[in-house]
Amino acid sequence: MRTDLPVVSFLCTTLVLIPLPWHWRARNTATLSIIFWLAAINLTRGINSIVWAGKTINYVPVWCDITTKLIIGANWALPSSTLCICRYLAQVSSPHHKIANSSDKRRRMYFEIFMCAVLPIIAMALHYVVQGHRFDILEDFGCNPTTYVSVAALFIVYLPPLVLSLTTLVYAGIALRWFVHRRAQFQAVLQSSNSGLTTGRYLRLIALSITEMLFATATTLFVLVITLEDNGLRPWVSWDFVHSDWLRVDQFAKVLAPQYFWDRYLLTWYMIPMTSVIFFAFFGFGQEAKAEYTRYFIFVKTKIFRIKSKPQPVLPVSARGGINTMSSTLSTPAVIKLHTETTVSRTSEKWDDAPASSVHSTSRPPSPSANHAKDTLDVDIESRQ
Repeated sequence: MRTDLPVVSFLCTTLVLIPLPWHWRARNTATLSIIFWLAAINLTRGINSIVWAGKTINYVPVWCDITTKLIIGANWALPSSTLCICRYLAQVSSPHHKIANSSDKRRRMYFEIFMCAVLPIIAMALHYVVQGHRFDILEDFGCNPTTYVSVAALFIVYLPPLVLSLTTLVYAGIALRWFVHRRAQFQAVLQSSNSGLTTGRYLRLIALSITEMLFATATTLFVLVITLEDNGLRPWVSWDFVHSDWLRVDQFAKVLAPQYFWDRYLLTWYMIPMTSVIFFAFFGFGQEAKAEYTRYFIFVKTKIFRIKSKPQPVLPVSARGGINTMSSTLSTPAVIKLHTETTVSRTSEKWDDAPASSVHSTSRPPSPSANHAKDTLDVDIESRQ
């Protein structure tokens, strides 16, 4: 049993789901599609690695039917989702871009739904054309889709993800070109497009798309090359010939396949977890993520552990608007002494930039009438002398 397979799968499932709340609030269809497909593949792989740990018994054939089709759909969905992202980035950064109205936004939403959801379903349906038998079960890995490697399989299974990945790289290059040409006023360009993007988020999306598509392109080419080397292209005789033994389930134990087969399969298996970690690295440390983590922390602290924040002490506020930081900590005699010293030496006040405390503002100065009475008394005494 390989204990690393379920641990890595469930950990990556958690990582890709962390950015889900703020992308859901923003209604980013393409990004939500990436989250869904990565989470679905990681989750099903984790379950498979537990159920078929050290075993190849066909426990739940319907489960394998579903999960193998999800793998085929994800091969199309991930590059098509990143294509939608890069296409939108290239549009909003173009000098020919105009502010999208409600009709434009609706068309964009329909296009992204088709590319991210409908197109993968079409891929799942088309896979039946080149599905020579039901599925394979690999020890420790579980269910795996099968393909009758022929010319038809090239155009249905292998080449479409490659074409989508290369198209994504083209759009990413166009988006980077507009960024380089207009980088001086690029933030203003994004604000005028009403896209809700910042320069940092724009660059993160491009970097994510390029990185994921380089991984996807390399993986697709690697799988295609080793498949052709091992089996070559088989002739397409007829539909009945390809599907003559369709209900067959092949079971591969560790001892029945050479070691290089397992090494290759493990390498391609780890591409999805690596893509998941890359996705989290780009979206799990931004400002939106930090704000979300703060909300999670407060929720866990107050709702689960029932820890309430201690109320802050209320400090008296002086008449001049400053906070009475001195009189709140001094005793009454000390306050009187401080007042006496400060009223004798007023020249030091003009160098003090801090707000005046209530010690100064609440001690009322002598009124003009009192000064006038004092002067009258002095004159009367002198006249008597």
